Amino acid sequence: MSSFELKKILGNLLMPLPLLFILISFGLLLLALRQKKLGLLFFIPSMSILFLLSMPIVTQKLINSTEIKYNVFNTNKHKKLHYILVLGCQIKPNKYRPANSQLGACSLSRLVEGLRIARKYPQAKLIVSGYGYDGTTSSELMKKTAYSLGLHHTRILTNPKAKDTAQEAKLLAYRLVDAKVALVTSAAHMSRSINLFNQQGIDVIAAPTDFYALNEQPLWRQFVPSPEALLAITAHQHELLGTLWIKLLRLYDPESI
Repeated sequence: MSSFELKKILGNLLMPLPLLFILISFGLLLLALRQKKLGLLFFIPSMSILFLLSMPIVTQKLINSTEIKYNVFNTNKHKKLHYILVLGCQIKPNKYRPANSQLGACSLSRLVEGLRIARKYPQAKLIVSGYGYDGTTSSELMKKTAYSLGLHHTRILTNPKAKDTAQEAKLLAYRLVDAKVALVTSAAHMSRSINLFNQQGIDVIAAPTDFYALNEQPLWRQFVPSPEALLAITAHQHELLGTLWIKLLRLYDPESI
């Protein structure tokens, strides 16, 4: 198992749902062993937190500062772009489906925003980035989808070797330094992405997308537990852990990432 895979596994275990499930299970185990007080100490708070985090109105309060930190990309404010960089996200490889059906929701959201901007800047190149598995990469799927939606193949560049955002920044630095770059990624992921690209000397213009906006649904639904709220808090927890990891690495070696 590679260090990258180990990092992903440990990171996933620290996400709210798996972590709370472990704590709830431990509490139930203690109750089964007749350790009532200790069991309830784990079980009740964990269940309560899970219930609260599944409520859109609670989750939106927790993620709101990140969701509204960057405005959507305004084409009227930027006269020229050299590159539109779309960072990779989830994929669902299946050779029997078209490329767009193999992209996860966040990948599609990012690519659509990249294409929206690309239509306003016909001289700009679209860079689609991201690793993958099963012989398929996020960058290749996004390239095929962009081409099928009408973007000329000469405008599309790929970056298929980057396994995470830090690698995306390092591998693209030679091309993007001193260029005008619109960085397209999920709103939750934008702060960490800008941090990593700035570290490589790349100034980027934020183009956030994939907003959860849980507070924009009817008020009564905001009080009803929802899997979407858990997805939102998971995405933001992932970014908090990722930011903490960057800080720890830089304490050890400021030039490492």
